[in-house]
Amino acid sequence: MDIKQKLLNDIKQEKLSFKTVQEILRAAPYVGKNKKAQKEAVSALKQLEKEGAILRDARRRYCTGKQAGAFYGTVQGNEGGFAFVLPDDKEKYSGDFFVPKKSLFGAYDKDRVIAAPVRGTKDEAYIIKILKRGVKRFAGTFTADGNRLYVRPDNTRLPEVNIAPSLSLDAVDGNKVMCEITAYRSGGAPNGKITEILGECGKLQTEERAIIREHGLREQFPEAVTAEAQAVNITPSADGRTDLRDKLIFTIDGADTRDIDDAVSLDIKDGKFVLGIHIADVSHYVKPKTALDKEAYARGTSVYFPDRVLPMLPKELSNGICSLNEGEDRLALSCVMTFDKDGTRTCYKIFKSVIKSRHKMTYKDVTAICENDGAVCKKYEDIVSTVKDMQKLSELLARKRDKAGCVNLDIREAKIYVDENGKIVIPDYERGISEIIIEQFMISANEAVAEFLLKNKAPCLYRIHEKPSPEKASSLITFLKDLGLNAKLNPESVNPADFRDILTYAEGKPYFGVVNKVMLRSMQKARYSEINAGHFGLTSDCYCHFTSPIRRYPDLFVHRAVKALLDGNTKALNRYSAFAPAAGTDCSERERIADEAERGVDDLYKLVYMTDKTGEKFDAVISGVTKFGVFCELENTVEGLVPIETLSDTRLEFFPEKFLLKGDKHTFRLGDKIKIRVDNCDFGKMRVMFSIDE
Repeated sequence: MDIKQKLLNDIKQEKLSFKTVQEILRAAPYVGKNKKAQKEAVSALKQLEKEGAILRDARRRYCTGKQAGAFYGTVQGNEGGFAFVLPDDKEKYSGDFFVPKKSLFGAYDKDRVIAAPVRGTKDEAYIIKILKRGVKRFAGTFTADGNRLYVRPDNTRLPEVNIAPSLSLDAVDGNKVMCEITAYRSGGAPNGKITEILGECGKLQTEERAIIREHGLREQFPEAVTAEAQAVNITPSADGRTDLRDKLIFTIDGADTRDIDDAVSLDIKDGKFVLGIHIADVSHYVKPKTALDKEAYARGTSVYFPDRVLPMLPKELSNGICSLNEGEDRLALSCVMTFDKDGTRTCYKIFKSVIKSRHKMTYKDVTAICENDGAVCKKYEDIVSTVKDMQKLSELLARKRDKAGCVNLDIREAKIYVDENGKIVIPDYERGISEIIIEQFMISANEAVAEFLLKNKAPCLYRIHEKPSPEKASSLITFLKDLGLNAKLNPESVNPADFRDILTYAEGKPYFGVVNKVMLRSMQKARYSEINAGHFGLTSDCYCHFTSPIRRYPDLFVHRAVKALLDGNTKALNRYSAFAPAAGTDCSERERIADEAERGVDDLYKLVYMTDKTGEKFDAVISGVTKFGVFCELENTVEGLVPIETLSDTRLEFFPEKFLLKGDKHTFRLGDKIKIRVDNCDFGKMRVMFSIDE
């Protein structure tokens, strides 16, 4: 153990805590009067302080943050200049801490910090030390205001950044740019430089490019990756595989899908359902440590926008040899499961296969078959009976999951697209029978594969969804009581069936939407982990992602683990076990970034879509209540803000725990129906502005 680690351990164990440098040098037996050791100790203490492992109090004595009553956390900025600190230790600190502007001491949004509670307060803190800057590069608007040049970030929680003329790349007022912070200044705006001029602010392509750049998404594949993809022209072979090319197998996807991961089959044998889920064997073509693999891992996931996709794999693979295209031989990993008449899985088998899809079915056509559309049934008469059987099985599976307590939140997602004339289209939210069929089948396959790996003690990236924290559960209970719902929830041991029962009771009632939203906010975010912790929302004891290896790296990892297990390749299994912890963390982070970018671009397209709707009136539902206004959502999922200053009430009071804004004339509660008018589209804040239609 080196001197740095010894010092840290002794300070943590309070042998050397609350001592100055000189006191530590005298008290540490491994330092003594040895000049070299003393020099190393001083250097080590400075390093530990710089890293944030220890700090010095007002009397220059070293201690840990915990010993000083401080805590580690992340800053969440606010455009008003103040901020909040989100503590790492959720068990000790149930909520976030408010930090006024004067107590930030140069900390900004997403910075990692050490903070301390303000004495005499319950939820106010001040920043002690900035450990790591959260944002160093961002998109913003270049402004030339007299002699001052600066960039106003799109993220309004960040400060304006001064730009020297020599570092402006000759940007002109109103340009959208990428800016890099070069220096932070005490008591003043940071300095920075322009790294790229993206175009004119307010233009769709410019704003979309800014979101892509700001999230660090990769638009082009490196030459080595493209060359590797183009060299893949292996003809699928049945050698060592189960040949399923004569079996009735078909795919079901959106009409515009080009990268087809999964195909399905179904047989009825002895009154039982034999369901086949056949997934593209991407791992056959993308080998570990190749340029293709390294790029796929760096991307983590494909990212989907209304006008384009940034794929995890080059199109030669994603749309070509890996995609389960109609009428073409394709390598697959098959999971064949048998279900009894009650929808209980009785057995399963996982194996390498070669398949040939009979049809590229769309969700629309499969739903039409389920609804007995004559023309569609005639066109696909060879699969009509199979589709009807699939519908029966999916209903059995859905009922079984519902009975177990599966939390079926009504999460509305817009399907935004650009038509052949370049017009943005946002249809009303719709979810058909076929989407439910595929959802139920893929969940079943994911569970079977995760169970297979767990039982055989093989590495896996589980998709885990932990139960809500006691604090979030308590807040949910309080909110439900205010609605008149006496929820039977134990905050310390919440189970999915409790949530299911609440949703069942609320269904059809005016507050159903609000219960959905608040319940969603109380739940934790699903993530990837090498340790199985179950999936709360699905009431699944063991779950992973197996069904989309073309577009998700965790699925590719799972495929490799399955094949190594099938082949008895212990060496490969050991490698995957060692890799799994880092892969789980990195893939979860890449997913988070992709989700943020997709939401940002969707919001941009919605904003552009609404630009010619000024003055029009719509029915809406209150989707958010804040002290500065009311957010409202239209049927097509477009959301806008009714600013508080536009409300006719003379006195308004905000109750955050009840998601309520109460005035002398109106009461605004999450989930309430409301009539709004579109006032304008604010591209500066990327927000549609509404007003109440009274």
